[in-house]
Amino acid sequence: MVSCWHNGSLPFSDSQSLQQPPFRSRKPLDPMSRRVVPFLKPLLALALSCAVGRASTPEVEFDVDALPPYASATDQLHGVVRIHDTELTQHLVHLWEDAFLKAHPLVRYSEYTVPTWFSGLCAGTADLAVTGHDAWRTDLKAFEEIYGYPPLEIMFATGGFDRRKGNTPGAIVFVNRDNPLTGLTLDQLDGILGAERTGGWDGTTWTAAAARGPDKNIRTWGQLGLTGEWADRPIHLFGIDATLSGWSGLIQKKVFHGGDKWNPALKELVRGGAETPADAQIVDSVAGDRYALGFSFMRVVETNPGVKPLGLSEAGGAAVVPTAASFHDRTYPLVTAVYFYLNRPPGQPVPPRLKEFISFVLSREGQQAVVADGMFLPLTQAAARAEMQKLE
Repeated sequence: MVSCWHNGSLPFSDSQSLQQPPFRSRKPLDPMSRRVVPFLKPLLALALSCAVGRASTPEVEFDVDALPPYASATDQLHGVVRIHDTELTQHLVHLWEDAFLKAHPLVRYSEYTVPTWFSGLCAGTADLAVTGHDAWRTDLKAFEEIYGYPPLEIMFATGGFDRRKGNTPGAIVFVNRDNPLTGLTLDQLDGILGAERTGGWDGTTWTAAAARGPDKNIRTWGQLGLTGEWADRPIHLFGIDATLSGWSGLIQKKVFHGGDKWNPALKELVRGGAETPADAQIVDSVAGDRYALGFSFMRVVETNPGVKPLGLSEAGGAAVVPTAASFHDRTYPLVTAVYFYLNRPPGQPVPPRLKEFISFVLSREGQQAVVADGMFLPLTQAAARAEMQKLE
């Protein structure tokens, strides 16, 4: 029997407590039902100013005015929205809940804050699983074995760039500051970090389309076009655990095309000590080794002048350097996202209470809540529109 019990690891969350009450119901804040919510921005600004430990004003101001405002499809929406979330998404979920009740005062919430979010979706005790990353293959496989089809995935925000712990940051590839290299293609990164493979995973399906041979391996700097003293030097690799971390999973999905075979020369740093955690050890190692390359996240990379981030490019495209702007518009290849998952049988409509709630989240007001929360980055108009189409 396949168990749909998450193992409790939160791969992108490097600061988290699990001491949360398991059940939470909320009552409407306003007896008036409205089709549009024009007063939400002041409400969210107040919530932001009162939030304990929230980040200061970001360096980049994210304008969500291009997104369409929320417009309800009904004045008589009612029912219970059952949500499983984690501590790191709880504050944002509460902003959405409070604001959504202004438009739909007959809606109620049942909320369970626990890292085993996918189990509720499998067991039928949750309508929405709110995640800090895309679902693990084991979670998807368990759901499919129970229901016979995959869950519906809705991206509600982009992962963070820097500043915050636990904000699902994208993966930054970096080298020693003396290295003349400025960018890599994803195929080159595959050659550096990966190894020959017979295929890879496309969701829960194994496919040979991702296969490649050892001739694609890149093990020296000369294979990347560097000359002189660099030409014959081996590439020394430092990174986070290649089997458990979300950043490694992101690389396997985007760079290895679903494969999971790594360059055996990778030095994997997992936890580290209290004073020097693994992520800082990775950056320090590359800063102290002219011939090293590593991957971690910007919050630690940008604090060490001994390293420099590389631009990355997809096939045939220009290299994109990691910035808050390239994360927001999702042009940086190793950007991340956070998601809703819900049980939608093929050919069946999304229940009205869930469709309305998700539509609100993807609206101007819902994405303003993402900005106010400060943990993740809001969606662009194009990204929000693409996710809305999944509800039809």
